[in-house]
Amino acid sequence: MESKAKLFGHAIHPMLIVFPLGLLSMSVIFDIIHFATGVDTWAQSSFWMMGAGIIGGLVAALFGLLDWLAIPDGTRAKVIGRLHGGGNLAVVVLFIVSWLVRRPDQQHPNALAFILSLIGVGLALVTAWLGGELVERLGVGVDEGANLDAPNSLSHQPARAAGVTPRMQP
Repeated sequence: MESKAKLFGHAIHPMLIVFPLGLLSMSVIFDIIHFATGVDTWAQSSFWMMGAGIIGGLVAALFGLLDWLAIPDGTRAKVIGRLHGGGNLAVVVLFIVSWLVRRPDQQHPNALAFILSLIGVGLALVTAWLGGELVERLGVGVDEGANLDAPNSLSHQPARAAGVTPRMQP
């Protein structure tokens, strides 16, 4: 099934996710540099990257939701999409809470703010894998010939059994 939200023939959601994923991940790296060096500029930069990543994540989520709504019910792709989207919503919430905890003193994040960010990045790795499963294994957003019920990529089974026609969207 093809993406429902496209720009110049390409799905918008995967174009947008690179920005929040990069910003939020780099905010954690900048925090680590801040803790290692004591230079407040790194923490300040982390705070603002986190804010931009949160906004970008919410924008990307809107386009992801449009694509998810188009996936037929009862398919493995619909379940994986629900886990991917719900997990990413949790990632954004973790970073929102971290951002709010940092807000009073942006140059000196406390342990809670940092731990919330670390958990957010860890969960983002899982949701990124789920997104890859949707696109690369199940073909969601790629073409009309997507196999929305392909087995898990960790199963070492082929995505498409010989002689099996993939389920087409209605």
